[in-house]
Amino acid sequence: MIDYSKAKKVLQVEHLKQYFNVGKADEVRAVDDITFDVYQGETFGLVGESGSGKTTTGRAIIHLYEPTSGKILFKGEDVSKLRSKAQKKTFRRDMQMIFQDPYASLNPRMKVKDIVAEGIDINHLAKNDADRTKQVEDLLETVGLNRDHSSRYPHEFSGGQRQRIGIARALAVQPEFIIADEPISALDVSIQAQVVNLLKKLQRERDLTYLFIAHDLSMVKYISDRIGVMHYGRMLEIASSDEIYAHPLHDYTASLLSAVPVPDPEYERARQQIPYDPSKEFDGKPRQLVEIVPNHWVRASEDEIPMYRERARKHSLLKD
Repeated sequence: MIDYSKAKKVLQVEHLKQYFNVGKADEVRAVDDITFDVYQGETFGLVGESGSGKTTTGRAIIHLYEPTSGKILFKGEDVSKLRSKAQKKTFRRDMQMIFQDPYASLNPRMKVKDIVAEGIDINHLAKNDADRTKQVEDLLETVGLNRDHSSRYPHEFSGGQRQRIGIARALAVQPEFIIADEPISALDVSIQAQVVNLLKKLQRERDLTYLFIAHDLSMVKYISDRIGVMHYGRMLEIASSDEIYAHPLHDYTASLLSAVPVPDPEYERARQQIPYDPSKEFDGKPRQLVEIVPNHWVRASEDEIPMYRERARKHSLLKD
């Protein structure tokens, strides 16, 4: 369990906005003023339905997109102010990404050894060819593949194996922070748990910090220490995974959780989905994240705070 009073912030996202086609009729506000922190050694889960802005957030943080506005601080440094090649190279080495689609994210014309070694080559991490080969083979073994897989091409592997290659590629440069962008959504259910367990094992062994993006709420609860819930590009609630699942305070979070299927026929027959009306998010009231109880934040307007505090009292999260 992470002691957040002593833990160090690795990533600070402050008022991040990511708009596309700015000023045009078809302007899209994919990420609309979100703020959150990720602490060293934790897994911060980012959840929400498709189109809520989760992937765009991850891509803006790693600077695959140039953010419209806001601040991204990584290890205390403003990412937008990294000017020199050396600074950018260090940033890209320290922060890596595992992509959603294991089929599209690997170059089909390259052998596995060259895909995994790309970061090693760019950052000059191998002394010679023999050292490069050894590093690649060790990485493949680390992610549960065989050493002789290095001479094969991506089309010779299953989806789960390709995702393991993607993980090996991310690990090759010894990063501190990994953005896992829905890394299991394209995989068979039987393989998903294997990949998530591998990520947890690697986190323990290598002291990694994860931003884990997903829409599978049960898997996010399993891997995450804290969870942020996104909707329409906004962060609506942040709390520990146990608290989010047991005592959601925001109506959208409660609605999202009520839709999660449970492998119990009796429960499923009785399960009631909670409807959610998103129109009140656009009623013109200024809203921001408010700490309703310690370490449990909800996006609220001034007049909504008492309501959320009352909900917290009912859940015994807040004492009178």
